[in-house]
Order: sequence, then structure tokens, then C-alpha cells
Amino acid sequence: MPFRPYIHDLVGIVLLVTGLLLVYLGAIPLWVVISVILFYSLFLLFVSTNVRFNYFVRSFNHRKGISERKIALSFDDGPVENTLKVLEILDKYEVKAGFFCIGSNIEKHPEIFREIIRRGHVVGNHTYSHTRMLGFLSSKAVTADILKCNEVAERTASVKMKLFRPPFGIVNPKIKRALEATGHHSIGWNIRSFDAIFNSKDLILNRITRKINPGDVILLHDNMLHTPEILEQLLLFLQKNRYKAVRPDNLFEIDAYS
Repeated sequence: MPFRPYIHDLVGIVLLVTGLLLVYLGAIPLWVVISVILFYSLFLLFVSTNVRFNYFVRSFNHRKGISERKIALSFDDGPVENTLKVLEILDKYEVKAGFFCIGSNIEKHPEIFREIIRRGHVVGNHTYSHTRMLGFLSSKAVTADILKCNEVAERTASVKMKLFRPPFGIVNPKIKRALEATGHHSIGWNIRSFDAIFNSKDLILNRITRKINPGDVILLHDNMLHTPEILEQLLLFLQKNRYKAVRPDNLFEIDAYS
């Protein structure tokens, strides 16, 4: 495969070459060049691990200018047994949500995956492997991982998913190329609950509710045991404050399936 440099690679090369030339000419000291390159590297790391910035990939993170008091609920990393508790609470409050599913978990719990769909929720692609090495994979490997998840979902429930949630919020040029190849919409978030990191239910709930606004997308995890309790408190808050929770595809008015 021929080498195809990314624009940020070219920028880095230009910065390095220009800096070394200026050092050679005595215009600036070497430490300035090292500092600029380090800062640029940290900047790339920061934007590639935060889907909300839309730096490498355009994602649906928040719907601006919406007049209705709507927000989208989304759940990552299922399906698992705990997903059934989440589904019961959503049914209790007559709320629909989006579930971004890991392909290997769909294989382990096909009946739960089908139950999510049967209850009127939308399912999306969260890769097959959910590997922490995603940011280091080639675009070809990322494409294969996304397509494998789609194949499992179609085989299990006859759905062709178009929505994609990048694991860990990682986005880079290779993932952009993969999404261009697969035709998926990237769905991000602008309210991260950190329910997969913190144990305090009050802290997690406060993180979600303190700055909530119409058009927000909330990220939760249906594989966390404390998520159902947090979800119920969140739905009570939304009900009290006249918010309507909807599926991400309905919030952004995009097609979830092809």
C-alpha cells in the first residue's frame, strides 16, 4: 500500500524542518523547536481522544438551536445482562434511547440485542473488539472491525447499522477513512457521565444534570451495575424539568439503518 501522509503529518514535518533551519541560522534556540513540536504532539493527542471537537471526524455531538426540550440518551458497551434492567427502567418512563453495541457482546447475548430492538430503541456500531489499541490500528484494520460488528448485528437481528460510536471517543484520520469506507455516521456526546469511572451515584448524576440543555447527548454505559439506579434518577429529573429523552437518530433526524 503506498504511503499516504495525513495533513497533520505534513504540518509536523514543516514545523520540524522550519525550526531546525532557524536553529541552524541562529534565529532561535533548539529548545524552542522542541517545545513547539511537543506542544503540537500534545495537541494532536488531545483532539484525537475527544470526539466532541470534530477535529478529525465530524460527529453528531449536540444539536444546536433546537426549540424543543429534547435530549438524547445513549448507552455504550452492551449488550449484557445488566442491559435488561436498563430496558425495564426505560419502559417504565416510556423513553427510547440509543444502544451502541460491541460486536463480540452481541454474539454472547443475541437475545438481549434483539430485545433492545423489539422495545423500540435504536442500535449502533461500537466496533466488534472495542480494543484500547483502536487509535494505533490502520484504517484497514478499523474498517474490518466496524464491518465485523455490522455483520454480527445483521446476522443476529437483520439490521444494517449506520450509526457508529467511537470507543473511548477516539477519532483520528485513520478512523475518518474507515468511516468514509463504511458509510457510518459518527455519534458522539457532549455530556459524559463517567459512570464507567466513578462509583458515586450522586457525583455521576450531578455531572449529567448540572449543565443540561436542549439538544444534548448523554453518554452512559449499560454494562455498569449502578447505571440503572442513576438512569432512574436522571429520568425523574428530566420529567420534572420538562425534558423529553429521545433516540439519537431522532434528535439529529438522520437514518439509523441502511
